[in-house]
Amino acid sequence: MTKILKISGLEKSYTSGQKQLTVLKDISFEVEKGQTFSIVGPSGSGKTTLLGLCAGLDDPNSGSVELCGYNLKGLNEDERAQLRNKEVGFIFQNFQLLPTLTALENVSVPLELQGAPDAISKSKQLLEKVGLVDRMHHYPSQLSGGEQQRVALARAFANTPSILFADEPTGNLDEETGEKVIKLLFDLNKEAGTTLVIISHDLDLANRTQQILRLKGGQIMTNEPTAIN
Repeated sequence: MTKILKISGLEKSYTSGQKQLTVLKDISFEVEKGQTFSIVGPSGSGKTTLLGLCAGLDDPNSGSVELCGYNLKGLNEDERAQLRNKEVGFIFQNFQLLPTLTALENVSVPLELQGAPDAISKSKQLLEKVGLVDRMHHYPSQLSGGEQQRVALARAFANTPSILFADEPTGNLDEETGEKVIKLLFDLNKEAGTTLVIISHDLDLANRTQQILRLKGGQIMTNEPTAIN
């Protein structure tokens, strides 16, 4: 199978005062195209830092990241941004919607960046899939947390990404709303055939993916398939 994400010997540290703080140490793993993959661990284990490195939002101190066939070390910032816009989708815990744009406009952003001529019509279709077509002209402040995350889901799938990173996608939602969002996430993902990488501390959520990588103290504890694999 094709490797869509390949991480080799990744290390990341920061200088804090006179001390060197190691966040990630000797991280290596691979994600197959079309796979559902989760990265779990307690707060401070390095999960979000790892996501940023995987998506080329930050640089490691050593090691390499290959994303969608590209070694990120060989790309400049503009080339990385182009790669993300074309191949990568994101879902964040705090939704990250633009407050001055309506739901429809938020979903349209990645399509318009690509110059898609049907950006508005496709955005409407996506909002219909997440059950929010009747709220498409509402601003984020006029939507509930669950509705905002559904808009974020629609936006994440707008550019038909090859890989989708979801960072604690239900972290700001109550249990019932979170369950609805996760079902929607997996349904949309299955329909689109996207590779899904979920960052979470929720083992119940992680067990719905095919593979679980467990982090602790910036190091890999285990990397194993789940029962559904």
